[in-house]
Amino acid sequence: MSAAAQAPTFDQWLAGARRAAQQPPAQPRQPLVVAGQVVGSIAQGFFSQISLQRLMDKRYQLSEAEHSQGRAWHLQASPTDTTDALNTLAAALRDAGLCGPWRDEQLAVTNPAGEVIGTVERGAVRVLGVATRAVHLVGLAPDGRMWVQKRSLTKPNNPGLWDTLMGGMVSAADSLPQALARETWEEAGLRVEALVNVAHGGQVLFSRPSREGGGAGFMVERIDWFRAQVPQGMEPDNQDGEVERFDLLPLEVVRERVAQGAFTLEAGLVIAGFLGV
Repeated sequence: MSAAAQAPTFDQWLAGARRAAQQPPAQPRQPLVVAGQVVGSIAQGFFSQISLQRLMDKRYQLSEAEHSQGRAWHLQASPTDTTDALNTLAAALRDAGLCGPWRDEQLAVTNPAGEVIGTVERGAVRVLGVATRAVHLVGLAPDGRMWVQKRSLTKPNNPGLWDTLMGGMVSAADSLPQALARETWEEAGLRVEALVNVAHGGQVLFSRPSREGGGAGFMVERIDWFRAQVPQGMEPDNQDGEVERFDLLPLEVVRERVAQGAFTLEAGLVIAGFLGV
């Protein structure tokens, strides 16, 4: 059988990608309750791997107790101390080598109603099961071809894979429009106000195990994606060193490369949304 005959179709890739985006935890998890509100989840037994002395020094108590959702881990802190308590816990995880890459970047922490009650270091969100937000931009040339980026070979996640024109996290300091503008400049060197027909395209939801914390992480993320036209004569130019290069590809080539697994899962699903499939 030829290699072409063995290659998956886009529809086959898409079916598998959608399954991969929505998976149950790899192991049982317990709610994480901070200042009386559920903010994430923890793999059972995970906290036995860290020293709680740092928390005790800060007078934050971490204990397992009953909750409306069953047994849960409670981080005792006042509402005004939520951010400090969460970051103290994140630092203890880092010291134990149980975090993702430490970025010195704060992400919002929300309760089940979506209200922001604090922030925490980005490197800890997966092990704590904290829901995150991201933003992607699908950029088109006037002739309909798509601008795509090859991720830097030094990026901690998915190095060397292909991505949309821009994809990044929404930090605690950003609104969604601010994140779109900031990430578009940092990754592509483009000002959103210089683009044409910028519009919100849709959302992609993720709920799946992640490798952080020795495989004890859990990813809960909502990606909001936008589309826009990059005017004739304007080309992306990376500013933050996290992009290897940009290419301008016909849509049929993008579909083929997505089906071959050359794009990140997130980017592939955003592109599928853009293509209307």
